[in-house]
Amino acid sequence: MPARLTIVGSINLDLVARTARLPRPGETVTDATFSQIPGGKGANQAVAAARLGAAVTMIGSVGDDDFARAALVELEAAGVDLSRLKRTAATTGVALITVDAAGENDIVVAPGANSELGPADVDLPDCDGVLCQLEIPLETVDHVAETAPGEFFLNAAPARGAVPAADLTIVNRFELEELTHRDGLIAVTHGAAGAILLDDGEEVARATPPPVQAVDGTAAGDAFTACLVVSLLEGLTREDALRRACAAGALAASRFGAQTSLPTAQEVDAVL
Repeated sequence: MPARLTIVGSINLDLVARTARLPRPGETVTDATFSQIPGGKGANQAVAAARLGAAVTMIGSVGDDDFARAALVELEAAGVDLSRLKRTAATTGVALITVDAAGENDIVVAPGANSELGPADVDLPDCDGVLCQLEIPLETVDHVAETAPGEFFLNAAPARGAVPAADLTIVNRFELEELTHRDGLIAVTHGAAGAILLDDGEEVARATPPPVQAVDGTAAGDAFTACLVVSLLEGLTREDALRRACAAGALAASRFGAQTSLPTAQEVDAVL
């Protein structure tokens, strides 16, 4: 039986410009290429988890516009349950992303409908675990933490200061500095250097990703997060789950786009 995961989070449409280098402040860089790709941390992680074999329900908020239709394409294709989505008059969230030839990126998010996902809009189904990020109102994240029927997982990104405690908190090295608590299980990503797992501040596991050619790091953290959560729900050891998550993140970084870059379980296991 697959792990049953509910994800409460953001749904965006990524507007991506690929350029040779990122502009400096005040500078215009031309000769870029443009594409529209479904994104948002919540949606990215939902698609990633579904491709990894979990039965996923997505709870989020979108507008009644063309951006929403484009933003939901990969969720629908991955078989994610979208019956609990909120539809609002606000514009669907968008992310403005610039990616350079080395795979580095700048991202600016206009949350739109994501800001209207309130606690009353969250109808959690029976499940093994619930995963949140911080691209929706913090009061909604707090509500989910208090009412999750299974384990509560939190990708505390982007950093927003005080966040609820979780069975597992996932952050990068910069977001770790913003955490107001260090208790419990915390996974910390370090990019190409891999990731570590801390239990009450003590390192209990460490893993490094397989070598890849970096193309676009946009959803690498989302692939890592989803794979770590799904692997733990499937009963893998902490060490094996962390190693698998690093592989998923590396594969995503080796491909262009957000949801279009997310690997399947077979691809992750093959690289391991």
